[in-house]
Amino acid sequence: MRVTTSTCRCVCCRGWRSATGSACTCRRCGNAPIHGSDRLVLIVALVALAVVLVFAIVRPAGWSEAVVAVPAAAVVIAVGAVSTADASAEAGRMLPVVGFLAAVLVLAKLCDDEGLFQAAGAWMARGSSGEPRRLLGQVFLIAAATTAILSLDATVVLLTPVVLATVRTMRVPARPHLYATAHLSNSASLLLPVSNLTNLLAFSAAGLSFTRFSALMAAPWVAAVAVEYLLLRLLFRRDLANVHAENPTPTAQRPVFVLVVLGLTLVGFAATSFAGLSPAWAALAGAVVLGVRSLAQRRSTIGGIVHALHIPFLVFVLALAVVVKAVMVNGLNHAAADLLPAGGSLVALLGIAAVAAVLSNVVNNLPAVLVLLPLVAAGGPAAVLAVLIGVNIGPNLTYVGSLSNLLWRKLLHDHDEPTSVREFTALGALTVPACLVVAVVALWAGVRLIGV
Repeated sequence: MRVTTSTCRCVCCRGWRSATGSACTCRRCGNAPIHGSDRLVLIVALVALAVVLVFAIVRPAGWSEAVVAVPAAAVVIAVGAVSTADASAEAGRMLPVVGFLAAVLVLAKLCDDEGLFQAAGAWMARGSSGEPRRLLGQVFLIAAATTAILSLDATVVLLTPVVLATVRTMRVPARPHLYATAHLSNSASLLLPVSNLTNLLAFSAAGLSFTRFSALMAAPWVAAVAVEYLLLRLLFRRDLANVHAENPTPTAQRPVFVLVVLGLTLVGFAATSFAGLSPAWAALAGAVVLGVRSLAQRRSTIGGIVHALHIPFLVFVLALAVVVKAVMVNGLNHAAADLLPAGGSLVALLGIAAVAAVLSNVVNNLPAVLVLLPLVAAGGPAAVLAVLIGVNIGPNLTYVGSLSNLLWRKLLHDHDEPTSVREFTALGALTVPACLVVAVVALWAGVRLIGV
């Protein structure tokens, strides 16, 4: 007698398992019987995810990503692709992450209001002495630090215009310096949990303290940034050749107070983690201190601070998590799990990072990390951090790899600075594989040296 294998779904909690013959038991709740899979539900969930991602990439008329994501989440709940209880639980799991992100976004905006990025532009111009190669080094230092401490959004939205203004003032080729901000907004976001929304998600899944997370990711961060620098300097060697450049000596007030507050906020991140509290409290404290000063000196406004929260984007993140959950519980988890290597060996970690990088360029890095983290969490922190390396470095390959890439391109177009899809992809093809390998090797070595 032939035994058939099928995929089936639990009536009560919609949990999935692969069943042999007619003997099925739900992995999640243990109930039986299990009914046959509803392909229409899976199709609806996949279509909903595709529509959300396309809209987020195109953003017609500048509309927020939430305009489509929220209705899509409602649709997948209505058709039963995900239960109301599961959707609520997923949104509740994401709320602390979203709160942390909101605090960091406000902190970055207040730093800009206090003149931090204008001071950075003046420092880059003076420190370069009119030499394009030295300017690239200055851009790398500032962009890597900005991305790590204030998140990739600060690098794209706040630093990139400063870099563009600096290269135009100095009359040097803009391409190497602008591509540096684009690439570092992704690859330099490995260091701290606050550096990227993907990091916040991985931080939650890995179960590591703030300091342990940062210690494990320090070597991959240094390795990735160093390789990016060497490759960009090599690839743009003609643009960086010694040319007669303007060497302005712009002046800017030293933002001592801002730098002190940022330093104390970083200490607060570690302190709250040791105390068992969310690091969001440290970010909030830093934002409050800067906010009170900036409002009192009329450098900021209440409206500007509220706008910096990017509330529609935060809502989009919550709705996207629900849509991804619907796709996962209806079968994508099994398909994705089959692609992922098991174990913590160097080969396995390289495989996990590669899958994460490829998936990021297929569905964008935010959905990719939401899909992959539950599948690798059982493999321990090393597997989670390998996913993070893939979804942070991988997006440098294509514009659709991350929303920050699209925002970077839009910003340059708004400033009449041309960009090229072909050139962006060619640079990514040359830099992403090398950065992935060195970062994963550094992670593997760090895990064996300091443990998890």
